[in-house]
Amino acid sequence: MKINLKNLLIMGVVSTVGLTACVDLNYNEATVTGEDWVYENPTDGVKRMVSDVYAQMFNEFDINYSGAIKASATDEADFANSLSDIHKFYNGGWSAANPFPDTWQRAYRAIAEIHIYLEKIDKVNLDDYKYDSDYQNMLLQFGLYPYELRFLRAYYYFELAKTYGDVPLVLKSLSNEEANNVTRTPVQDVFRFIVNECDEIAEYLPISYRNEPGAEIGRATRAAAMALKSRALLYAASPLFNTENNSELWHEAAVASKALLDRAAEWGITLSPYSNLWGHNANTNSELILGVNRGESNTFEKANYPVGVENGSSGNCPTQSFVDVYEYQDNGETFAQRHPGEINVTKENPYEGLDPRFAKTVVKNGDQWPSNSAQKITIESYNGGFNGAPKYNATTTGYYLRKYVDGNCVTTYNNESMQRHTWIVFRLAEIYLNYAEAMYNYYGDANSKGDLGMSAIEAVNILRNRADIQMPEFTGSDDFIERYRRERMVELAFEDHRFWDVRRWKIGESAFASVQVAELKLVNGEVILSRKKVERGWNDKYYLFPIPQSERQKNGKLTQNPGWSNN
Repeated sequence: MKINLKNLLIMGVVSTVGLTACVDLNYNEATVTGEDWVYENPTDGVKRMVSDVYAQMFNEFDINYSGAIKASATDEADFANSLSDIHKFYNGGWSAANPFPDTWQRAYRAIAEIHIYLEKIDKVNLDDYKYDSDYQNMLLQFGLYPYELRFLRAYYYFELAKTYGDVPLVLKSLSNEEANNVTRTPVQDVFRFIVNECDEIAEYLPISYRNEPGAEIGRATRAAAMALKSRALLYAASPLFNTENNSELWHEAAVASKALLDRAAEWGITLSPYSNLWGHNANTNSELILGVNRGESNTFEKANYPVGVENGSSGNCPTQSFVDVYEYQDNGETFAQRHPGEINVTKENPYEGLDPRFAKTVVKNGDQWPSNSAQKITIESYNGGFNGAPKYNATTTGYYLRKYVDGNCVTTYNNESMQRHTWIVFRLAEIYLNYAEAMYNYYGDANSKGDLGMSAIEAVNILRNRADIQMPEFTGSDDFIERYRRERMVELAFEDHRFWDVRRWKIGESAFASVQVAELKLVNGEVILSRKKVERGWNDKYYLFPIPQSERQKNGKLTQNPGWSNN
């Protein structure tokens, strides 16, 4: 019996469809394992295809910049190794001829695979398994695949839209000739497609996979579809993409976020202690809506443990600019406001009383780190210290990274240990922040509950009132956007939001043109901290990535993004 799932695949039609030629458009399952094998052995072949589409999901554990993550191309961090490609994001080393093409290639490759499956789903034949004890579970699992793949297609189009703006939009496989004659679809139409897909598939996706065949984690759920809708609408409403300043987009974003917030607890999605968001059990964290799971490894730890720790390479070092935005628990004053000048960190502890998220995110001079007993040391990040300059690749900022770094991993040559890692794609705190931003921008008043029953202030304070955080509540609308942006930077630090938030807000010059780093010096046995400004520069063309020139050579109808030369 063939399973007839065509009725699951009814889709809206878009006016412009296309696919770039960067993907091998002759790709099909036959080029990999043989088409007959894929469909005649669906429990292996089809599952492998679906798993490969999931495997293309973006995460910062898949190292693309010599160990760096994109936080080091923002004011969050600086990457200690000066030879890393990450520095090209701000030193002019990238261009249409020398782009960062990963998003373009991975997304369109995954989309091509999705179309192959959706168009050939009627070839799946489960007759040979109908007497198998697991047959009914197989039917359920194969019945979910189309919805999961449609979610993933929407997800990949979001990644393309936020990166490039207008992109070719396709809902079917194309020939080479068709692909090489497509044009770019307006970004608002791409966002609308994403939103419509999420609306159409959400009710068919499970709330959880605990009771689904295989009880697998890391797959698309109803909440994941709603979270993608929340994020897509937030971006669509933001200044970079909302060029007509359509305020209704902000309201739509607020409504989408509130819809998920209203259902979260019912679905078992609750806020978690901050430090539980990463580590070997993070894949089952109650706050996680969707994550990318990786097997046991200590690669990220080797890249980010301080120099002086065996096999530590310093990696992504938090900046003083980042530290400066943290607030104190007593009155909400920021680190920069309380300590604007030179600080004797031996005589006073300027970090005492800071937002607890600081200690869970940043390793500072004097901390005991890493947490495993085999390598734990007292960090000396000052100039001349055990973990400081002039050691090769020592921190360039005075700090080291703790968030996402599992201190239980041992990186010694003769006694290594490894842990599972989970990259956060969506989590509940982001949805609260999305809601707060959308509400304020729509109503212009952080205290307005509008028609949704919760104000922007209240949404932010839910995060600040967590038992392990306990920060002073936000009050009033004055300077709300500035305070909100600090809150978002602190809460979502190193989760690949800041790189994109600054772009969608169009504040690149003020946020990224320069950063402050800490210079720590030992003077008469005391550690003195002073700030140093590091110029990086900013060009407004960086708001969008360049369309790779190799693609435009194949398809002359693909226009280039503003400011990017093809030379």
